[in-house]
Amino acid sequence: MSSEAPISRGAPHDDSESLRTVLIALGANVVIAVLKSVVAVVTGSASMVAEAAHSWSDAGNEVFLLIAESRSGKPADARHPLGYGREAYVWSMIAAFGLFAVGAAVSVIHGISALAANREDTSYLWAYVVLAGAFVLEGISFLQARGQLRAGAARADMPRLDYLARTSNPLLRAVFFEDAAALVGIVIAALGVALHEITGNGVWDALGSILVGLLLGVVAVYLLARNMTFLVGQVADHRYSDAVLSWLLERKEVQDVTYLHLEYVGPQRIFVVGAVDLAGNNPENQAAEQLETLEKALERDSVVTRAVLSLAAPGQAPLRLTGL
Repeated sequence: MSSEAPISRGAPHDDSESLRTVLIALGANVVIAVLKSVVAVVTGSASMVAEAAHSWSDAGNEVFLLIAESRSGKPADARHPLGYGREAYVWSMIAAFGLFAVGAAVSVIHGISALAANREDTSYLWAYVVLAGAFVLEGISFLQARGQLRAGAARADMPRLDYLARTSNPLLRAVFFEDAAALVGIVIAALGVALHEITGNGVWDALGSILVGLLLGVVAVYLLARNMTFLVGQVADHRYSDAVLSWLLERKEVQDVTYLHLEYVGPQRIFVVGAVDLAGNNPENQAAEQLETLEKALERDSVVTRAVLSLAAPGQAPLRLTGL
């Protein structure tokens, strides 16, 4: 019988390259934000103002994501026996709210005000140059996040979009969607500027700003919703449950498992609660020792933050592997 950690034997794992992905995104967004801000001031383009606000909000969000990575990795203590993993979702929610408040709201409000503004014609050459450069830098950051997503989805044997929605890693989800929104936003801004230049009608530029803001709003609301789900208690993927159940049933001292609940308490951190029917009719103190031994064995798995097992109540039906 194998005594190795149960979850490491086939359940999906999140990637560990999140820090590198966030740092790449942060560096790209700071450079892009500065360039867009300069061009926005020079040209007065509403779309460029929206794009500058977008990049600054993304850069600020990456700082919050770095804090999330740092804070969530603190070890458990007496006051937080399940660790600090959920702080990752708190700080990721703050980042998502910043994307909504700074990126989306500023872009929409500025675009609406620009609809009624009369602005002199100006050259938008530098706007195109900066947008092209921003597309390249954002593309590099997006490809890094995409590579992390592809690797994680392959290990989990899941479609990429399903993995992206269900992963307990909020950093990967945030960077991927922010970079994807940034690329789409650049295209929208470029179209807004081009149509303004071609038609001489500033409404196109203003509409570009509004559309960028609405795009950011949709992304922000989605990220807020996903982080909220993990904060209030997200049940772990069924393959984690199957891995733990299979491992328990392999123990000679375990006859049946009648209850098993696995819940995320942070990125790639799970709290295990279960009820088992032990083999034989051992006295209470021996049964307690067996349960404690099983708990400690489960907690040796790096994914399991804490395991709590109790004796099954008489008459409860045993659990079976889902086989899904």
